[in-house]
Amino acid sequence: MAPPHSGGPDAAAGEAVAAPVDQQQQQRPISSILIIIAMQTEATPLVNKFQLKEDLDAVFPKGAPWVRYYGTYKDLQINLVWPGKDSTLGVDCVGTVSAALVAYAAVQALKPDLIINAGTAGGFKAKGAGVGDVYLISGVAFHDRRIPIPVFDLYGVGSRKPCSTPNIVKDLNLKIGKLSTGDSLDMSPQDEASITANDAAVKDMEGAAVAYVAEMLQVPTIFIKAVTDIVDGDKPTTEEFLKNLAAVTIALDESVTQVVDYIDGKCLCEL
Repeated sequence: MAPPHSGGPDAAAGEAVAAPVDQQQQQRPISSILIIIAMQTEATPLVNKFQLKEDLDAVFPKGAPWVRYYGTYKDLQINLVWPGKDSTLGVDCVGTVSAALVAYAAVQALKPDLIINAGTAGGFKAKGAGVGDVYLISGVAFHDRRIPIPVFDLYGVGSRKPCSTPNIVKDLNLKIGKLSTGDSLDMSPQDEASITANDAAVKDMEGAAVAYVAEMLQVPTIFIKAVTDIVDGDKPTTEEFLKNLAAVTIALDESVTQVVDYIDGKCLCEL
């Protein structure tokens, strides 16, 4: 939900939007999936699960740290990309800038039928989240792009809907909730107010940026997020995140595999 504003277009302009998908695209069998993931720790189990190979003749521009793995799983061509390591500091290139760049470059190069943005996230016990829970995301928005000018405020929040997946919701045992995205691991009071306005059950550092690119390039997208830490709990976020990352990544791996198995052989309209 976008915050109220004092002018501009009617309220409908603030509603979340989904990437437009034409009828032909809806009814065509899904053959190519692009998995976008932020960290090597999150990516490695899925690379092993789907027996993907690293692309040593990269499709990305020279100098970009982005990493691509590829292979065939059942009837699906799978590409998994993550933003790689910062060339100076050697840490994972997390955050919205890297996520948007690698998403744009990967879609342009690989032309997927569907994007899955998978990763870990902080959860809110006030919304029923617990460590290890895996969410299928029903809506995404930003919580740290505050532009208090009519209409620009809606642009800042950037509410968007993922691909419609009523059958996945019905048939798979995943929690459903909204995702709020920002570029900080911690949560300022201003961020907290925006996250509450976004009605978010989980928060991450990439999802809404991927959604922005997916809408621009008209690629349907699913978001799967596993909870590593409870943001409104009694433990420090950083400590809890590092403690639970490895174990929660296993839960993420299992859920992504479950969703990919479900997608195999289906059209978008069957999800």
